[in-house]
Amino acid sequence: MNDQQTTENSLATADIGRLLKLLPHRYPFLMVDRMFDMDRDVSATGLKNVTFNEPFFQGHFPGFPVMPGVMIIEGLAQTAGALCVHSLGESYRPQLVYFMGIDRAKFRKPVVPGDQLFYHVRKIRSRGRAWRFAGDAKVNDQTVAEAEISAMIVDTDETAHLHAG
Repeated sequence: MNDQQTTENSLATADIGRLLKLLPHRYPFLMVDRMFDMDRDVSATGLKNVTFNEPFFQGHFPGFPVMPGVMIIEGLAQTAGALCVHSLGESYRPQLVYFMGIDRAKFRKPVVPGDQLFYHVRKIRSRGRAWRFAGDAKVNDQTVAEAEISAMIVDTDETAHLHAG
């Protein structure tokens, strides 16, 4: 079984190659290295290996590198977005996943180089191509951040009318 396949008794995974097909993000803004336990559009876990060579550590903060909270929330959103696109099938090719909202965001502990950051997302609801997820980010099974996030998948032909005005 390859990384994209799912059987009735197993949950899907996505390596970096699959993530690059599911998400429009690229370095240095791709915040997920791998996904696993992907259950349709219901829930998944994403993994980010936090390394000192991340560009944001140069200025956040010199002498005490801390991953910015907004980047942790972005990782939760990317995990949820990749799960949604994955649930639409192998042949679906979206152009954009728009981040629509963040609610109830809380930051509990700093994330530093060397940490393995696990993004746990679970669907609260969906309507059409819009989803709302609850997300928890954890390091060593301790919650470091949490938030509710909303996102919408938009195809290229729809983006023109969104920007017209």
